[in-house]
Formats: sequence, structure tokens, C-alpha cells
Amino acid sequence: MKTAVMTDSNSGITPEEGKKIGIYSLPMPVIIEGDVFYEGKNITQEEYYGAMTSGKNVTTSQPSPGDVMDMWDGILKEGYEQVVYIPMSSALSASCHAAIQLSEEYDGKVQVVDDHRISVTMRESVLEAKWMANQGMTAEEIKKRLEENAYNSSIYIAVDTLEYLKKGGRVTAAGAAIGAVLNIKPVLTIQGEKLDAFTKVRGMKKAELKMLEAIEEDLNTRFANVDRKQLRLGAAGTFQKQEDADQWYKMVKDTFENEIHDIYYDSLSFSIGCHVGPNAIGIGISVVTRDEK
Repeated sequence: MKTAVMTDSNSGITPEEGKKIGIYSLPMPVIIEGDVFYEGKNITQEEYYGAMTSGKNVTTSQPSPGDVMDMWDGILKEGYEQVVYIPMSSALSASCHAAIQLSEEYDGKVQVVDDHRISVTMRESVLEAKWMANQGMTAEEIKKRLEENAYNSSIYIAVDTLEYLKKGGRVTAAGAAIGAVLNIKPVLTIQGEKLDAFTKVRGMKKAELKMLEAIEEDLNTRFANVDRKQLRLGAAGTFQKQEDADQWYKMVKDTFENEIHDIYYDSLSFSIGCHVGPNAIGIGISVVTRDEK
């Protein structure tokens, strides 16, 4: 059974990167002042967050049904018998449920996975799926395995400004004003479902430390009995300066390199960035089941 793996750019895998590693990636649409762009295709991080900071109206959208089905049709015409599609979590967007409904037209040839992940943890699910497909597993088997392992992950995000949470209705205008005066930085979390409050501190330095402590706590509790070779740790962010991204990655690596050997940096997806704004800091940990030896 020849099975293709498809995702969207919320995984951090761009169409260009996907071609190199044998994964199909659907670029997610973003809308700036009424003009539609596609993540990882015709708009850069600098342009996206530059538009946000300049006060332009920036929103994200789910892909159109036509774009999703056109990609499925194209993949099947290439000679694949099945497609495993891994979109962003159903708890964060309606695009997953929409894709599940669309897949009913394909008589089981398209399996849509709801593994409740996004960004660096979603990336790991996609790479897991590709490894399983290479082992000859069917789309249905891959879907079952990923959904069983869906909640074995954590994401923590600290925002530099409350402005975009205010725009999204997660913080009141008064709360945002007070937070700005007191330099309060919320730390948010995604534990398989929606973006929720985790804690709040004063200043981004304390927020960084709080997130590192949260990962250490996960290692000592939830993942205490997990073989460290099965852990993947992704530093992430919506940084406007590369040196800031490099500094955060170094901090994460210096903290955990003796415990976790696979540590990398990847930008947070635009879908998250739209809510947390530029210069947010993230970190995500995932348990994987693949043996890449």
C-alpha cells in the first residue's frame, strides 16, 4: 500500500521543505488588508509580522475546500493509493472537521488525522507519519497510531505584548493596559486542546525561565518513564530578529542537551502568531514512537 503524507504549513513544514523530505504541505492562507497570501509560499515572516506591527488588519483563514481536494486529487494521480492528511488541531480551527467531511467523498483513500497538535509538536506527528508510511503502514493504521499518541506533547508560549490577545478577545482592554504598565507577560499553554493561560510573570526573562521550568516539570512527571531517545524538543518563536531566535534556541539547548539529544528551532505558525503577536517565545516537547536507527 503506497501511502502519501500531507500536512499544512501550521506544522512549520513549508511546501519547499516538504518536497525535500517527501511530504506534501498545503500553505495556509493569511489575509492582510483584504489581500490573500500563503504561508511559506509568497510571504515571509518579516513581511507578516511587519504588517502586524504597522497596524494593518491581519487575519488567518482555513484553506478552501477546493485547494484541499485539489491537492488530494493530485497526490492520488501521482500513483499513491492513499493519503494521510494531518491538519492543525480541531480545537484550534474548524479546518480539521471540514477536511474530515470532505474526505468522505474518497471512499477511505483519504484519512484525516486529528492529533490535537500545532507547530513543533505537529511537525513531529507529520514526521512520524512519514516514517510509518515508509514502513508500509496503511493510512488507517497511521491515523490510529497518531491519534493514540496525540496528547503526549506540550507547548508553552510567552507573549511580548498583550495587544493581540486583546484583539482576539482573550484579554480585556483594561487588562491589557494594566499589563503593559506593570510589564506583565502571560505564559500560555497548549496541552492538546485550546490555547489556555498557564501563568503570568513580569518581564520576558522571567517568562523564559518559567517555560524552561515547565518543560523540566513535564520531564519529571508526565514523561518520567519515557525513554529520552523518544523525546523531541522544539524551541520556537515569532521573532523579528534572527539573533533573538538564535539566543532562545541556545538557551533551550544549553538547558536540556544533557537530557534530550534532538533539539531544534522552528518558527511558530502564522495561525498562532496572529493571536500572540511578534516576538513571542515558544517551546514544545513531543513523545515519538519511531525508531530512526
